[in-house]
Amino acid sequence: MGAFTLEKCKALAGGRYGVRENWEAVKEKITIFSQRAGRNPEDIKVIAVTKGVEVSKIEDAISLGLIYLGENRVQEALKKMPLLPEEVEWHFVGRLQRNKAKKVVEFFQYLHSLDSIDKGEELEKRARDLNKKLPVLIQVNLTGRETQGGVREEELLSLVCHIAQFSHLELRGLMTIGPVGGEEQEVRKIFSRLRELKEEVNREMPRITSFQELSMGMSDDFPWAILEGATMLRLGRAIFGER
Repeated sequence: MGAFTLEKCKALAGGRYGVRENWEAVKEKITIFSQRAGRNPEDIKVIAVTKGVEVSKIEDAISLGLIYLGENRVQEALKKMPLLPEEVEWHFVGRLQRNKAKKVVEFFQYLHSLDSIDKGEELEKRARDLNKKLPVLIQVNLTGRETQGGVREEELLSLVCHIAQFSHLELRGLMTIGPVGGEEQEVRKIFSRLRELKEEVNREMPRITSFQELSMGMSDDFPWAILEGATMLRLGRAIFGER
């Protein structure tokens, strides 16, 4: 049979022991880069993205204190939700389709990807019907890649003005996706620009809203996001390993 190495044991256990090890490594990086930026690591919230992850691994993550879970697909999330503790806070981090707005409002506690007036109107209607307040982030497309979704930065203030009139959507900040596979300078430029946009919105609209959150940084680039002011990191592979 051969010797049972740690890697073989991990494989037999379905990789479950890797979640703890991965999370310890992530926490260490968060601490190091927060200190480098002169920030408190406790000010950074980790959203554990569970796309394609089996429930047993998610349970392991929850047992380690990861209670903010992110999903890209509504239907996948709905299958997992009944199997996991109620105290979990679900964040929808994928590209929002208008026909999914009702289920997002009903089953999620946070939305990271609002990017148009019509989707905002649909969310407001559904939230009003359910008498629910939904915290939302506006997704800004700063790479120019249509596949990533998001409003263009020149349209951001107009969108904020419109959404701020709704009574059931709570604007909390901005979200973006960095350039996939980009070098540090390129990625940090995108994240830095999102921080600047947050400051511009707060400066231009002090009586309308006060953005606090910046959702940016995923498994490959989250240290750079921390350096540029991220308050929310969306981490999947860094915590759960390869799907």
